[in-house]
Parts: sequence; C-alpha cells; structure tokens
Amino acid sequence: MHRRLLAVLVPLAVLLVAALGVPLSVTVAEREMQETYVDRLNDVGRFASLAETALSTGRTEALHQELTHYHRLYGIPVAVIDMSGTVLLGPAGAYREAARAEPALPRIVTAALAGARSEPSWEWAPWDDSALVVAEPVGRDSEVVGTVVTISDLSRTRHRILVRWAQLAGLGLLPLVALVAVAWPVSAWVLRPVRELDAASSRISRGDLTIRADAEAGPVELRRLAESFNTMMDAVENAVQRQRAFVSDASHQLRNPLTSLRLAVESLEPHLRASGDGRQVYDVAVDELKAMQRMLNSLQASARMESIRTASPVDLDAVLATRVDRWQALTATAGQTLAVDVPPGLRLLEPPGGLGSVLDELISNALRLSDARVVEVTARVAPGRTSTAPVAPGGAGAGPGDASAAGEVVTIAVRDDGQGIDASERAQALQRFWRSPRHQNVPGTGLGLAICADLVGAAGGELRLEEGLPRPDGSGRGFAAVVALPVVPRVASPAGDPAPSQV
Repeated sequence: MHRRLLAVLVPLAVLLVAALGVPLSVTVAEREMQETYVDRLNDVGRFASLAETALSTGRTEALHQELTHYHRLYGIPVAVIDMSGTVLLGPAGAYREAARAEPALPRIVTAALAGARSEPSWEWAPWDDSALVVAEPVGRDSEVVGTVVTISDLSRTRHRILVRWAQLAGLGLLPLVALVAVAWPVSAWVLRPVRELDAASSRISRGDLTIRADAEAGPVELRRLAESFNTMMDAVENAVQRQRAFVSDASHQLRNPLTSLRLAVESLEPHLRASGDGRQVYDVAVDELKAMQRMLNSLQASARMESIRTASPVDLDAVLATRVDRWQALTATAGQTLAVDVPPGLRLLEPPGGLGSVLDELISNALRLSDARVVEVTARVAPGRTSTAPVAPGGAGAGPGDASAAGEVVTIAVRDDGQGIDASERAQALQRFWRSPRHQNVPGTGLGLAICADLVGAAGGELRLEEGLPRPDGSGRGFAAVVALPVVPRVASPAGDPAPSQV
C-alpha cells in the first residue's frame, strides 16, 4: 500500500521539479543564445564598419586578411557580399560550404541588402544542428553597398546548454530522491497497520474470530482504531462463545431429564392394556422422546463441530481408507450397492470437524432418505474459485505458484438413483431444521446438510445439491450432493519424492 502512496507522491514531486526546473532551463538556454547572438552581432557590426571604409577607399587587403584570420581563429566563416550576392572579401570557399546547409541564409542576406538588420528566430533546440546566421548591412538606407554575413556553428553552445540542463536535472532530482527516501519508510510505518488490519478483517470474515490487530504500531489514530477493533472482536468472540456454550450446555443439561422422562414413560408399558388408546399414546410419546434425544445430540454435535473454525490439509485416500469398508457394510445390509471411483493422490483442504464426518452424513442421507439401489462416490479435480479459508496453525498461506491459488478444487460427489428432491427444494434443503414432506416419518433432525454446508464453506469450499443417477425405472434422476474443496498441492521433498505442502 505504501507503493500506492509513493505512486502519488513521486509524480507530484516530478511535476514540482519540472515546474521549477523547466523555466530555469529555458532561462539558461536563452541566456546562452543571447550571449552568442550579441557576440556575433558585435563582430559583424565591427566588420561592416571596416568594410564600408575599405570599399569606399578601395583598400580591401587588410580587411580580407582579418576576415580570414577570424575564420581560422574561431572557425566561423565571415564574408562581405555585394548587392549581387557575390563574395567580395573573406574565405569564400568556407562560406559557400557553410551556406549550402542553411536554407534560411538567402532570406537573411536579402533582408540585410535591403538595409534591415536580421533578428534571430529563437526557434531552435539543443538537438538541432542549424547554425546562427547574422547579417549586417554595409552602408545605410539607400547607400547600402553590401552586407557582412557570419555563419556560426552552435554545437559547442548547445553542448554547454545540455551540460547545464543535466546539472539542473541532477539538482532537481536531489529533492525527489530525498522525498522518496523519507516517504518510503514513513508510508510503510503509516500503512503497515492498515494492511494488517485489512488482513485481520479478511481472516475474521472467513470465521477466524481469534485474530487481533496490532495496537502498538503506526500513528496514534491507527492505534486507537486497532484498539477499538480488538475490543469489538473481543465482544463478538465472547458473544459467539456464549451462544455455542448455551447450545452445548442446554443440550447436555436437557439430556438427563429427557432420559429420565423416557425411562419413566417406558416403565408404563407393562401397565398398558393390549388394546385401547393408551398404547397409541404411549407409542407417540416414546417416538417424540426419541426425536427430542436425536435433536439434542445433533445440537450438541453442531456446537462442538462449529467451535473448530480452521481447515487443514488431508489426503483423500487416508479419509476413504477409514470409511469405505463401513459404508460398504451399511449398503450391503440395506440391500444396496456402493461404487467408489476416486483417483489416488488427491490432497485437499479438510473442513473443520473432519471431511469424514461430512461424507458420513451424505452417505447416511443416501441410505436413509432416497430409497436408492446404487450409491456412487466419485472425486475429480476441476477449476474452481480461489481458496479463502482460514488454515490450521502452523500452515502457511498459499503461494503464487500453488494450485489452490490458481483456483483448482477437488469435487467429491455422492450420487444415488433414488427418489431425489425437486429443484425448488434444493435451496431449502441446506437450511437448518428443514425436512422434505416425504421424509417427515423418517428419523432425522434436518440439521445434517445445513451443518455440512457451513463446515465446507468454512474451508473455502462449497456444498451444492444436484441431480443424481438415472432411476432404474426411467422416471427421473436421484439425488446428488457435491462437495468442492480447494486443492492442496504437493511439493518435492529434498530426496526427490513428492511431499505434502503446507497450506
């Protein structure tokens, strides 16, 4: 984030340096050009005065030698030109060679022969190679008999200007470097608590209520914000803990009197008549007591599982190794067939409370509620959303090269060819205490799928309900529960063997 602040400060500093340096650079360039122009103007003015005397008296030899000496000394061609444009005095060869490269020379010479002194255009740049042409009339008004012309190479002048510009640029960069040197640590000091607070908020949004912000770093305003944030999180965590403790304690405290009540009701069975309304009322009471016991057990299990809010890596092979034999035994007892199609070597992020508990619930639903003949468990790797789950202590965040960061997920599907549920009921099936009207007489609490969906979501995954396998009679499709969990990639160990990577 401090890079973003510097991204704003640095252009502002550059603009400030440019605002101060550009006028100064232009002033330096104009001064250099003005000095050069004044020097050439003084030279041609002197030569024009000498040329007027020399041409009027016919004594031109001394002036010709002086013009030649001037060219050898300064490298500037200078010539006296008559009204027809012919070079009368000076180094004619050097003048003509320099004149061929100056397209503006005829215009300047024509103006000088008309009695007008040429003015510089100042349209130039340090990377331009045009020369400075200065012309001075010889004579005045209608008595002009010629002109003195100098063609000055400005390469040295431009070099000096570029050097001065480089020096000014270097001086201008010093404040910029000083600004960056000061702004970088200051922005890091100011924005580090903001970055940490943002990371803490992200962890909290994923269910980790134990995270706290650093209230000892940064400006005093950010420290007060961090303290308020931590106070708020203490209150939220305490409220959630009290809520879970209440559910757990209430379930535990109600279990004993409920058990006593059930024993008391069941003790009445020997005293009931074989026929009559008492037997029916007794059966209803026992069934309701059993349902209440299952409800209390589910609430207590829910509170215990939801108290675990971190996910951890797990090998799917290890989970299935402890579950498949039991699932096959249960399906065989119910006269059903279990098919497992899971490729080896899959490693994924396990939901809080364990992936095995989630799969047990899905298999149980398929056995109890669907009236299916075939139950199929499959797993595949597919593109999905990036994992945002909190991880177990000791794990590291997914890096840029991790597969989970790339958005791959393992989809575990439990499908059957039973009754299934309508598409309109699938969203309701993930709500707590909801039960299908067809299953009101089947033992259950309506909490299983809802708890599984919450736990899978806490691991950065998703539990969705879909159509299952085709029914044997062709009347439709059964039920399918699909769990999508982030992939945990494996990294090579020093020995060269694949080793599980930390999440």
